[in-house]
Amino acid sequence: MTNLVRSERNVNAEQLEQMAHGAGFIAALDQSGGSTPGALALYGIPRDAYDSDDEMLSLMHAMRERIVTNPAFTGDRILAAILFEDTIDRRFAGSDAAKYLWGEKHVVPFVKVDKGLAPEENGARCMNPMPELDALLDKAIAKGVFGTKMRSFIHLANPVGVQAVVDQQFEIALSILEKGLVPILEPEIDIASPDKQVAESLLRDALVKGLDELTGDQRVMIKLTLPERDDYYVPLIEHPRVVRVVALSGGYTRDQANERLVRNHRMIASFSRALTEGLNVDMSDDGFTAELSSAIEEIYAASIT
Repeated sequence: MTNLVRSERNVNAEQLEQMAHGAGFIAALDQSGGSTPGALALYGIPRDAYDSDDEMLSLMHAMRERIVTNPAFTGDRILAAILFEDTIDRRFAGSDAAKYLWGEKHVVPFVKVDKGLAPEENGARCMNPMPELDALLDKAIAKGVFGTKMRSFIHLANPVGVQAVVDQQFEIALSILEKGLVPILEPEIDIASPDKQVAESLLRDALVKGLDELTGDQRVMIKLTLPERDDYYVPLIEHPRVVRVVALSGGYTRDQANERLVRNHRMIASFSRALTEGLNVDMSDDGFTAELSSAIEEIYAASIT
């Protein structure tokens, strides 16, 4: 065994320990092509400020780079960051993005691997096919990425739709686990669902069944919409196949998401829009740092209950 292999395995063990037991939360910086225009608009960059997808992605990367290189953004309060695929091909402060996160900030890097959502069937949207998944996973490993994230969407409490989402999530998770990466399963439930609480019940049962079928040392993370019943996902948090259960903000404001998160003990945040809420491209460096640090502190406090 070479020193390089030993070093990589030691880093993975340290990263796994941080993800399983560290105090803090995950910064979701994985806005995709579809959600990027809205994220940029909230940041103060309107849709008429760029003429192509390349310009749009470059502007989005500049926003991400300003966040992750900020002195407020460190592993003291942020356990991990989820990146968009485009980001792992770019650099932060002159270093490969994923390696910068761990090497300079002690923040564990993940990458979003899904290719968006398929049309709705039975009240749910599974993920689009991922024919290039294997190549992306190999690239992620080479870039120093620890794990992945993939999102589905549940609108209605339809048992067929919920089960289809969960089955697909676990099917792809097995391929990711075979590569030695830790997958985050994200079967999001619409916060505006007319039967959200029933959908949560169906989802929890399906996830427990899927977890029970994992074997050997297979372990996953799960990212979920904050539930209507406090501590409803404790059975998932305590499942031996689960590294961590994290919460998405899902359209809630930061205050709303934090208020719900505080009531769901041992669940930690994995916020995107709620994290960047209030940041603006025209802020001074001092103003940007103050706003970002305040957001991080609020989300951190809600995540350590």
